[in-house]
Amino acid sequence: MSIVFLLFSTMVSSNETSIRLAAEDSWPPFADAAGEGLSHRLIAKAFALEGIYVDTLVVPYNRGLILTEQGKVNAVFNVAMQQNTRERFWFGEEPLFVATASFYQLSRNAPLAKDKWSLPKDTRVGIVRGYEYGDEFDRLPNMVLKIVDNQYQLINLLLTDKVDAVVMYDRVAAQFLYTMGVSGEVRAVMANHSSELFLAFDKHNPDSPALADALDKGLRQLKASGEYHSLIAGVTSAPEGLRKTAGGVN
Repeated sequence: MSIVFLLFSTMVSSNETSIRLAAEDSWPPFADAAGEGLSHRLIAKAFALEGIYVDTLVVPYNRGLILTEQGKVNAVFNVAMQQNTRERFWFGEEPLFVATASFYQLSRNAPLAKDKWSLPKDTRVGIVRGYEYGDEFDRLPNMVLKIVDNQYQLINLLLTDKVDAVVMYDRVAAQFLYTMGVSGEVRAVMANHSSELFLAFDKHNPDSPALADALDKGLRQLKASGEYHSLIAGVTSAPEGLRKTAGGVN
């Protein structure tokens, strides 16, 4: 679900503001282990328009959430806005993007149910630690959750029949299934949710409202100029095998 932390400082040699971002290490094409991806580009460009310089540090997603709540960093990115995250973090008004998530099964198996509310009793469902799966997820009946630390482990649980289904964000799932060479073995069978993804700031830091406002202004400028849509289009352009399973980035 991927991630950023920010430490606010003023550069001695100029009037620019420098912030430090920690990006999730395993959520391509939005944020990857090399510190690259759509979220990096959007955040850096939006802040630059407001005279803010961005430095990045790559960390696991759940680690970034914990550091932010402890006040050791200023924010995390690619956080879905839902009830529990609104209680924990400060959000601006402009999402980075919208992403959909689905339940995935082995292609050889019939769908478990017609929708997520109709899962059979004791359905084993794999998820990634710390990720958000929508306000409804905790209320779904009949699930036995298997929690792992990354997408590779999640997909391997499914491939080895240790779970009946996994929940993944569709565009991220497409990337991993393509990279692992198993796009034909795993398929999305029913929707889970759609989420707006944000840079989420330390709720108790007095600088957070100003930083969130600066990011909002930068994102609006990117949208007005058309550059935002060019960046989004670049992410949705994927190899043919990946495009077949790619899901919604709006």
